[in-house]
Amino acid sequence: MGLVELFGVASMPVIKVLIITAVGLLLALDNVNLLGKDARIQVNHLVHYVFNPALVGGNLADTITFENVVLLWFMPVNILLTFIIGSALGWILIKLTRAPKHLEGLILGVCSAGNLGNLPIIIIPAICKDKGSPFGDSNVCYQYGMAYASLSMAVGAVYIWTYVYNIMRVSASVVPKDDYRTSSFRLEASGEFLEFIPEEESSEPENPPKDNMDDYTLLLSSIESEENVKLPISAKIKQQFGNLLVNSNFRAIFSPATLGAIVGFIVGVVPQIRKLMIGGDASLHVIQDSVTMVGEAAVPIITLIMGANLLKGLKGANTSIWTVIGIIVVRYIFLPILGILVIKGATQLGLVQPDPLYQFVLLLQYALPPAMAIGTIAQLFGAGEGECSVIMLWTYVLASVAVTFWTTYFMWLVA
Repeated sequence: MGLVELFGVASMPVIKVLIITAVGLLLALDNVNLLGKDARIQVNHLVHYVFNPALVGGNLADTITFENVVLLWFMPVNILLTFIIGSALGWILIKLTRAPKHLEGLILGVCSAGNLGNLPIIIIPAICKDKGSPFGDSNVCYQYGMAYASLSMAVGAVYIWTYVYNIMRVSASVVPKDDYRTSSFRLEASGEFLEFIPEEESSEPENPPKDNMDDYTLLLSSIESEENVKLPISAKIKQQFGNLLVNSNFRAIFSPATLGAIVGFIVGVVPQIRKLMIGGDASLHVIQDSVTMVGEAAVPIITLIMGANLLKGLKGANTSIWTVIGIIVVRYIFLPILGILVIKGATQLGLVQPDPLYQFVLLLQYALPPAMAIGTIAQLFGAGEGECSVIMLWTYVLASVAVTFWTTYFMWLVA
């Protein structure tokens, strides 16, 4: 297949994404307001807690078996390499552009974390279903492509909420005093920003009244006395485990999508459970069919929300033009080139199976725009929100050209 035909195959899914993204952007406009702030929060909850876990778990359960899970071990390593290489390039960009301290975490985040879930889940099925696809039978391509994309989403979520989350948290703590917004936040288990409460509206007084000082002293004394009490080891373990479960960072790592991936792995890998749930002859196949039906709603809704979230970037922010250009160069030039060297080297060493679709997915992980979750993290810590929106806007606008080009080249490279 020639480059022109491959370019046509590669451009179709990107054009579909752009069209649906534009619809989401229009629905978020003030004149329409069907995807306003409150609506996006509610729909994001549905996507996060229902659609994404169903999509990831259903696809992994369908295709992952004990035999082929051993062959996919390189994907988590490859995703880790995208984070490490992207962070190194981001650090160089920070030094060259002399970015403000409070934006260093944001720059490292957008350079290291790509959209490893939503875009592959949109792009790969569209390529598989195209009659000019170089990956053989469309049904087989779709089945395995969705499994690869689902695994990519699950692993990427873990890395984002451990590595990027903590980098941006540390960076946000050095925001200049005149810019830093002291506030309290309400978080769900996913680590999503749900509610922002300015400190001046807080109902709790900063200093207790003098009349109540005795009550505070007594309370402090009782707490100190409780800490001095020797607890049994079992009680201490139980207390530490409880503290771990309520920790927002821990719960963000084990997001619903990650839990869905774990369940999907168990169903797919354990032969007894697989025989019960997977396949037309399975006695409980109706459960798997229902999960798959729910998961199919994730892709169009995610794309609409992605478009609605880009609206803020149109309003602009005080973002250095060289910082934006540098991020675009890192994500769409240096990372894909280095990714080709990594995957080709791994293939030569026998670390990657000789499956063109699998190699294509590994290469695609180096040529994606930044993860949308970075916008949520920036909003959470109240540092770099406007800058993040501008970066997201331009990187996703240029993705229409960059992702199409690299998708075409990667298909030609592996086919």
